[in-house]
Amino acid sequence: MPPFGPISRRALIDALRRAGFAGPYAGGKHEFMIRDRWHIILPNPHGGDIERAFLARILKQAGMSRDQWEAL
Repeated sequence: MPPFGPISRRALIDALRRAGFAGPYAGGKHEFMIRDRWHIILPNPHGGDIERAFLARILKQAGMSRDQWEAL
């Protein structure tokens, strides 16, 4: 279960795959992942962790709540 807090890009991708997302796929300036009608744009690798506020925006794109995220 990933915590709702700072997370590495790799851990984010692994958790989204457990949630049923496929990818990441190359596209434009950012990679993305898809599941059904949901399309998530991933942050570019930058060496630091993804902070809470940014993780919340990514989960909103994914149509996931904090409880669903922590249940993965």
